[in-house]
Amino acid sequence: MLRLRELSGQVMAVYDELSEQFGSYQREQGLSCIQGCGACCNNPDIEVSVLEMLPYALHLFDIGQAETVLDTLDVATGFSCIMYQRASLDGKQGQCSVYQWRPGICRMFGAAGYKTKTGTATLSVCGVIKAQVPAKYANALIAIGSTKPPMLADGRSRLAQLDYLLGEKLLPINEALAAALGRVLTLAAYSVGDDTPTPVVAA
Repeated sequence: MLRLRELSGQVMAVYDELSEQFGSYQREQGLSCIQGCGACCNNPDIEVSVLEMLPYALHLFDIGQAETVLDTLDVATGFSCIMYQRASLDGKQGQCSVYQWRPGICRMFGAAGYKTKTGTATLSVCGVIKAQVPAKYANALIAIGSTKPPMLADGRSRLAQLDYLLGEKLLPINEALAAALGRVLTLAAYSVGDDTPTPVVAA
């Protein structure tokens, strides 16, 4: 468990860096997320690594909710993230209920760079943002040669390098959380009396 706690602290440190890096670019280009929008959170195709869910899994364990949430995941019938709180019937409006513990992809999404098959850097922007500020999206594309966006693949790699076993494979977000909770609970059962929670400051 101590190893998992140390690893969780490292993940949160990278999260702080990613939030600042991607957030700064998005603010500078005027491509920040639309307030109250939760369209991406309602997407059933969101995939993250078990490593990305480790800090939240440990937090749930520390507050005595790990088994309860794992049971909820076992019977969940929907595909969208269970941490998402809908504020509209279609799910496009809402918010993350555990924003400070959100995984890496959620910190990078909105406006980020990626490479085409030819290796050229280009920009991936949420459809809602593009529709709201088309001119700013166009300007960001024009400026991509001089103002390159932070790359999604680089962010993924920085996280995976912390622990390839937990960070390399991507799973649907609810499955990744269940796997992280299962790992925490299993290790906790074998480390009774040898686990002192270390406070982790979530951004």
